[in-house]
Amino acid sequence: MPARQPAGPQPIHPADSHDTIRVLGARENNLKNVDVELPKRRLTVFTGVSGSGKSSLVFGTIAAESQRMINETYSAFVQGFMPNVGRPDVDVLEGLTTAIIVDQERLGANPRSTLGTVTDVNAMLRILFSRLGTPHIGSSQAFSFNVASISGAGAVSYAKGGREVKERRDFAVVGGMCPRCEGMGKVSDFDLTALYDEDKSISEGALTIPGYSVDGWYGRIFGNSGFFSADKPIKKFTKKELDALLYKEATRIKVDGINVTYEGLIPRIQKSMLSKDREAMQPHIRAFVDRAITFQTCPDCDGTRLNEGARSSKINGISIADACRMQISDLAEWIATLEDPSVAPLLESLSASLTSFVDIGLGYLSLERPSGTLSGGEAQRTKLIRHLGSSLTDVTYVFDEPTIGLHPHDIARMNTLLLALRDKGNTVLVVEHKPEAIAIADHIVDLGPRAGSEGGQIVFTGDIDGLRAGGTLTGQHLDDRAALKSETRTPTGAIEVRGATTHNLRDVDVDIPLGVLTVLTGVAGSGKSSLITGSVAGRDGVVVVDQSAIKGSRRSNPATYTGLLEPIRKTFAKVNGVKPALFSANSEGACPTCNGAGVIYTDLAMMAGVATTCEECEGKRFSAAVLEYTLGGKNISEVLEMPVARAEEFFGTGESRIPAAHKILQRLVDVGLGYITIGQPLTTLSGGERQRLKLASQMAEKGQVYVLDEPTTGLHLADVEQLLGLLDRLVDSGKSVIVIEHHQAVMAHADWIIDLGPDAGHDGGQVVFEGTPADLVSARSTLTGTHLADYVGA
Repeated sequence: MPARQPAGPQPIHPADSHDTIRVLGARENNLKNVDVELPKRRLTVFTGVSGSGKSSLVFGTIAAESQRMINETYSAFVQGFMPNVGRPDVDVLEGLTTAIIVDQERLGANPRSTLGTVTDVNAMLRILFSRLGTPHIGSSQAFSFNVASISGAGAVSYAKGGREVKERRDFAVVGGMCPRCEGMGKVSDFDLTALYDEDKSISEGALTIPGYSVDGWYGRIFGNSGFFSADKPIKKFTKKELDALLYKEATRIKVDGINVTYEGLIPRIQKSMLSKDREAMQPHIRAFVDRAITFQTCPDCDGTRLNEGARSSKINGISIADACRMQISDLAEWIATLEDPSVAPLLESLSASLTSFVDIGLGYLSLERPSGTLSGGEAQRTKLIRHLGSSLTDVTYVFDEPTIGLHPHDIARMNTLLLALRDKGNTVLVVEHKPEAIAIADHIVDLGPRAGSEGGQIVFTGDIDGLRAGGTLTGQHLDDRAALKSETRTPTGAIEVRGATTHNLRDVDVDIPLGVLTVLTGVAGSGKSSLITGSVAGRDGVVVVDQSAIKGSRRSNPATYTGLLEPIRKTFAKVNGVKPALFSANSEGACPTCNGAGVIYTDLAMMAGVATTCEECEGKRFSAAVLEYTLGGKNISEVLEMPVARAEEFFGTGESRIPAAHKILQRLVDVGLGYITIGQPLTTLSGGERQRLKLASQMAEKGQVYVLDEPTTGLHLADVEQLLGLLDRLVDSGKSVIVIEHHQAVMAHADWIIDLGPDAGHDGGQVVFEGTPADLVSARSTLTGTHLADYVGA
């Protein structure tokens, strides 16, 4: 018989008393000595305007310290190969558990990386085909488009029994790489008419490549190379001369008595321009590259990246190329039909992975999809897949806006997944702006009251009813619902799209109106981005502001990124009678001790590196002599420390008036970035701030049609109103604005809605509605119409 338990309350076991994560004195980035307790095994949502300190608290403090402490459990040798993470600026962190971060960082844009390779599904498929495929062509690497087939033979010598022995050896590696495109699926081709004018000679300025003028250095190298006459029109070149102009490999020659390297136009362009990321190029270089280089599907492999051998081996009539091209939901069904005891564990694991894709709402993708083309929301859900079937419990899952890129129809599915993770006994921390996601929280932490230096404090903790009554910015806007427009603008024309077939589009014909605010809607995977990238983006006068990350080092800041620093430096130089280079911390004006970094970095091998403020310039980045020059009573360091709103006033009037700088600063204020300092490193900006900075920068490009890809990403409910005002101002100034968006407030504000669907993948790709938001709501004929009607309370 079991012993009787004594009556009355039982003492709590010491191990069960650790039910909270305690944070005391957090000061990372803009946090102001934040103290907070978070319940474990619950779903906590962090809210607040973009830049209020949510990511600094969740990612920069709690998750960063958890990962750092796990890294410290490895040996010093192993730690030497791991990223060095310093301890966050916080007094006390207690009750931490292992943190798994599922953030918005885009998956690597390596051209060889596909959805199949980043999720390991490709690896399992390759093993499957190497075991069951007929004819059998080799091991799993014979199905890999990243492994080339090579063979070789030769004599080798080695010592055996005290004497040297020579033997003939040969080897062969059977890979799956297509030899024509080298596993890329596309071949690049140069449009020679964009490189030169064949009716002119080199000395007459035949080369039309940016930076290759006759008087420039490159023009002199080509003109004096001696491989062809500089005075002969290019169309009269012999085959050998044209080959030397276009393709000649690096060769040392003398020009004006100086030893230089001559190289044909095409290899030189490939090294100097094509090796750079397109986003990092200057606008005129980017325009040239778009004009001069065309990418075509490889004719040998039809874009599958695989050679003939890999495509010839099949299972039930399906090759690995066919499998990777299938929609994942269809591939999951096909895998479920396979039965073979010899590979049963492999089939089970493969089936589970593919089913996870479908469960999370990514069943419309295919495994051959390049990973760099996934949106931020798709990338985040892809990372979540590997955690869905995990048996781990008492883990802290950290999510950064998991509803990004999700149609209102899909948000409920994401909420179910987050609750399932919590119910397995995990702590779930979510940074979020959407009211539908905030509503499921067990505990809410609201940061603010504003952004940047005016934020970094906890203004509310509790449940959603308390948040509504709390009077904070989030609480005030939680129940905001945009009303449908009573009057819509009249289009001034239209962009005609005919027979669009990019990705899953089904021969779509649509007229996108000009001179109005047009919103493209539809569930994730319905074909919205395919319509824009395939049929609109390349046209003259179209400026696309997408979600790709801003490239920039810790030396980059809003002033350098937007081109604001250039007119400021020139005016400083003009007023003080010195060179503009003195007013750049990356050039002659840099502090000699820290080279303009403002801090001195000390590498401590496997320990976290230490950054100390430079004693010479006290973190101001400039040499003392440069700081003596002023403009309007301010030196260059004081100018860079100004918030955008203050700088806009400073450069708008008086002796410090600079119209070019004022124009850029006005655009930054328009997108809601008035609070950030113009010299703040880009690496310290939040995701929402970086996207709005990109929007402000690209608004300067001379375009008539602006295409914005989910501009509400990372925006607080209170900021959406300001964004709508900006979109209205753009349209009222004579521009046409096309927005790909899931946010109902933007839909309600549109003049015209184009809804794609009815569902995702091969169940989408059709225009299911065109008309005004009011017509969409009254018809309720699509998923979007139903959710928009619920949102506006119709």
